[in-house]
Amino acid sequence: MFVAMNRFRIHKGKETEFEDLWKGRKSHLDAVPGFKAFHLLKGGEVEDCTLYASHSVWESEAAFLDWTKSEAFRAAHKGAKSSEDLYDGPPALELFTAVEGA
Repeated sequence: MFVAMNRFRIHKGKETEFEDLWKGRKSHLDAVPGFKAFHLLKGGEVEDCTLYASHSVWESEAAFLDWTKSEAFRAAHKGAKSSEDLYDGPPALELFTAVEGA
């Protein structure tokens, strides 16, 4: 199992707009080979931001990397720059390979 996580800092007062953007977007993930699951997680508040993380689970690192080079990836991220005012900086990508789990 391989997990790709993006951590976001969202300006306070922009949380609903951010969540609605994610809920309404077409991720194109369901048709991608090796994709297992996706979650958008809301965390606590720090300074003037609210923390979020997107969490996608893949069969393997290779499946994730193949997706990042695919048309589905480009389609899912199309127009991302139009919502830059929601973010306090760019997302922080973190990648994990499972060492134990059910």
